[in-house]
Amino acid sequence: MKKYVKDLTVAEVEFPHSRYVLLKLTDSEPLPEMMPGQFVEVKVEGSPKTFLRRPISINYVDREKNQLWLLIQTVGEGTHKLAELKAGDKLNLVFPLGNGFSTVQKAGEKVLLVGGGVGVAPLLQYGKYLKENGAQPVFLLGARSKGDLLEQDLFKAIAPVYVTTEDASEGEKGFVTQHSLLSNEKFDRISVCGPKPMMVSVAKYAKQSSTPCEVSLENMMACGLGACLCCVEKTVKGNVCVCKEGPVFDINDLTW
Repeated sequence: MKKYVKDLTVAEVEFPHSRYVLLKLTDSEPLPEMMPGQFVEVKVEGSPKTFLRRPISINYVDREKNQLWLLIQTVGEGTHKLAELKAGDKLNLVFPLGNGFSTVQKAGEKVLLVGGGVGVAPLLQYGKYLKENGAQPVFLLGARSKGDLLEQDLFKAIAPVYVTTEDASEGEKGFVTQHSLLSNEKFDRISVCGPKPMMVSVAKYAKQSSTPCEVSLENMMACGLGACLCCVEKTVKGNVCVCKEGPVFDINDLTW
């Protein structure tokens, strides 16, 4: 898939949470093909401490408005600088990068999409893709509290949504692997993105239930092209660059 280095224009800026910003970017030309699970590398201007580009998952592609959405958690100087962008500003991206989630395997297959924290971001576009291509996506989202849940209305517009919160403020109390859905339903496969402990737990459940499972790793990826080696992950085939071979991996290829 062809890669681009382009200045996109900020069309809209939203703040779905005090620690998150949603940037909706557009271009004068139609946006290129992008697969669910791929990511972009963002150049942060005006941040002296941010030397390297920042990897951000593709949250959604709105073809009608020709917009690319980036849901960003503001955790450091670079991401806080991104949160200061206004409509009309330019943002330089290298995209689309990496290998995304699996394509639809068979018509009507039931796919469980599990996300936690900002890890829910790539699942929105993936859920839309699955539904449009004849699969049956189901979302299982986890958070510390009700206020930490992101884009719920958008997820619900695509497929059924199940929730766990650690404080029981919404959905079932506990972690995603403790949700009753996993005991009551059978899925053809599972896709996961979120904190590593959560992904490891879901991977363990998937192996125990003999359910095919893939995870989207969130290793720090500075170049996005496999050159800087800062995102290396140990696999059964040896060390690989997550940005180039992933970020999505079959759990059987990992050493978890």
